[in-house]
Amino acid sequence: MTDPTRVALLGAGAIAQLAYLPVLGKMRGVELVALCDSDGPKARALADRLGIPDVFTDIDDLLESDALDAVVVATPTHLHEPHVLSVLARKVHVLCERPLALTVRGVERILAAATRADRKVVVANNHRFRSDVQALDRFLHGGELGRVVGIRAGAYHTSRPAEGWRGRRAEAGGGVFLDHGLPLLDLALWLADFPEPERVSAQMDRGRGASAVEDSMLVHLQCAPALSCSFDISWSYVGEEDRWWFEVLAARGSARLSPLRVVKSLNGKPTDVSPTGAAARDSAFIQSYRAELAHFVALLRGESKYEAPADQVAVTRVLEAIYRSAEDGKEIKL
Repeated sequence: MTDPTRVALLGAGAIAQLAYLPVLGKMRGVELVALCDSDGPKARALADRLGIPDVFTDIDDLLESDALDAVVVATPTHLHEPHVLSVLARKVHVLCERPLALTVRGVERILAAATRADRKVVVANNHRFRSDVQALDRFLHGGELGRVVGIRAGAYHTSRPAEGWRGRRAEAGGGVFLDHGLPLLDLALWLADFPEPERVSAQMDRGRGASAVEDSMLVHLQCAPALSCSFDISWSYVGEEDRWWFEVLAARGSARLSPLRVVKSLNGKPTDVSPTGAAARDSAFIQSYRAELAHFVALLRGESKYEAPADQVAVTRVLEAIYRSAEDGKEIKL
């Protein structure tokens, strides 16, 4: 019998409670052995409720344990890079919430550290693991819709996050685009096989105060040879409910997510070729994290081929250009 993969969770905030704790606590072949958070009472209450044996309030104390195979980093954004580097320095595998780092140089430092430590580092781009995204990926890479010429995506939220680190630029790195736009940017580039970015323009509406983050962002990204992407993101939307969309425009068809709908030109006529199947037992959110964590464990056990997340250099380079364009009010050439 294979020994269970021993995992510690670093960070006990919203994403930990909504995704990681519910999924890791029920995964076969995984033992959630420790929870670490600077808020000791909160971490202890969660650990007691879920039967997690050890609780820490300091990452150095956590990493002194020899009983760790991997650490999941789910701390505030500005701590991702230093925390991932600390984990790798102790020669422990790591899965980190996005973004891996706030700068291209930060991502490159992590990739170099992972190579030196001979350990795996994975970024939690959970949208890639959604079952509808996987089906869309098969359509696109099977060539059924022809060349992708455009991607239109957006997320409207009717309320900002509660007061805390997400509203402070020094800790969050950005506002609504970093929170809700980055996963769409990563998904667009991934589905399009990471075309070469050429230029980007962005406009944002920032909250009050010098340290405030943006409440909305509108982005246009042009990639070679002829791919146009747009992203419209807001958490100050006045509407009855949140909205989320992702649409692909191709030479011989189109597709959109949530739910997946695929239209293909057959004999000159638009035809619905959307796949059908049983409804998932989980929401797309939980299903994606479940699949993502199963993939991570498979990588650690050598059951799946590992590729270092070098693509995050490209994603972060575009992200930096988006914020630079919004700050300077001009198009940025990449």
